[in-house]
Amino acid sequence: MVTTAPTEEHIWQLLEEVSDPEVPVLSILDLGIVRGVQVQGEQVTVSITPTYSGCPAMNTIATEIRLRLLAEGIPNVTIHNQLSPAWTTDWMSQAGREKLEAYGIAPPVDGTATGHILNLFGKDTAVRCPLCKSENTHLVSQFGSTACKAHYQCDDCHEPFDYFKCHA
Repeated sequence: MVTTAPTEEHIWQLLEEVSDPEVPVLSILDLGIVRGVQVQGEQVTVSITPTYSGCPAMNTIATEIRLRLLAEGIPNVTIHNQLSPAWTTDWMSQAGREKLEAYGIAPPVDGTATGHILNLFGKDTAVRCPLCKSENTHLVSQFGSTACKAHYQCDDCHEPFDYFKCHA
């Protein structure tokens, strides 16, 4: 329990403990959706950006932030939904990308490799199997288990997997 006014540093530490409800291996900091924390006396404001417009997980994430801070004795919390600039996979942490792959979801790629996904600029991007690490994969569906993922299958180990789509 906090007995003094919360600090920004302490709030950031607490937010590391809030998991993404769709990919629980990631914290909301790994995902890069926390855009800022402001502390003014007893009032805490956390700014978050959805991974895409209309993301159904945002209400759950806001609730989890409130509950985590309340459990720490911080009741005065405002959640600000910041829509601009739009979230990009560039905001994901390297640790988050590694956690995704270890969890069995191919992390977003940077578009410099060659492979299967045609991005907006006409460049192909390889999607590596998170299980056997092969780039010999193919797209099954642009729609995976959630709207921010596509469904792939590895042509070497034959396992299906989700790919966390790039958003720039």
